Amino acid sequence: MSEHFTHKPVLLEECIQGLNIRPEGIYLDGTLGRAGHSREIARRLTTGRLICVDRDQAALDAAQERLADWMDRVTLIHSNFDRVGEIVQRLGLSGVDGMLFDLGVSSPQLDDGSRGFSYMADAPLDMRMDRDEGLTAADVVNTWSQEELRRILYQYGEERCAPQIAAAIVRRREDKPIETTLELVEVIKSAMPAKALREKQHPAKRSFQAIRIAVNDELASVERMLQHAVPKLNPGGRLAVITFHSLEDRIVKNSLSEFAKGCICPPDFPVCVCGRKPQVRLVNRKPTLPSEQELQENPRARSAKLRVAEKL
Repeated sequence: MSEHFTHKPVLLEECIQGLNIRPEGIYLDGTLGRAGHSREIARRLTTGRLICVDRDQAALDAAQERLADWMDRVTLIHSNFDRVGEIVQRLGLSGVDGMLFDLGVSSPQLDDGSRGFSYMADAPLDMRMDRDEGLTAADVVNTWSQEELRRILYQYGEERCAPQIAAAIVRRREDKPIETTLELVEVIKSAMPAKALREKQHPAKRSFQAIRIAVNDELASVERMLQHAVPKLNPGGRLAVITFHSLEDRIVKNSLSEFAKGCICPPDFPVCVCGRKPQVRLVNRKPTLPSEQELQENPRARSAKLRVAEKL
């Protein structure tokens, strides 16, 4: 069995349960990746349809083989998941019965050293999930102001040494541009105190996460995706979102809570004048976390959280 068929997607059973799949329904997997979730959705459809979206052409190419048995009910779309509203419209659909978004960076991207996501392999500083996009990690590192670098390292990477690292990057690039991942790792390490270098996780991990989020505009994409996804769900349709860090989870939690809120009139109003009705019901108040068994089998699932909402 080849490697990619043994790959187990995160929170798979929980997602399938959360989506509440009907064999004749229309579903959308907004983050196709290795097609692990898509395979399980497609397998459960008879007359239904599955729309698979990814911004990485490599994922769509690989899906031809991975989803070969079900291609009669699958539509592959090269796009960013935050365009979900237009995608559904473009396909001439009034709505869909379920949507899944797995916000983890897909392992092949991280594992393909040449893409520049990894702080372990030397490669040009790229980090674009969609190689047709313009902005690269090299642009961020070499042209963004010290203040902006400090902000993203602190905000997106929750990096305590953000001011020191931003200053070190700016000093180094005055001599010559920082061009590769390992050059950047060296600059990051040079700015950190000895104690931070001895921590269990790699010293560059948080900074690389921050730069990746900035390059791919990830947090704003999540926000846009939620705003467009909810209106495109059919009544009773489910939205399932898996996040991997606190910043994304907060956005998903807050947006879904907003959609679940009804009247927002002040409590002392005798009758409702805002006319606001809840659009979704939260299927679980607290996020679903991976089981002990899953964590043993797949350490990458450690920080995963699943939230599910149902359209009213």
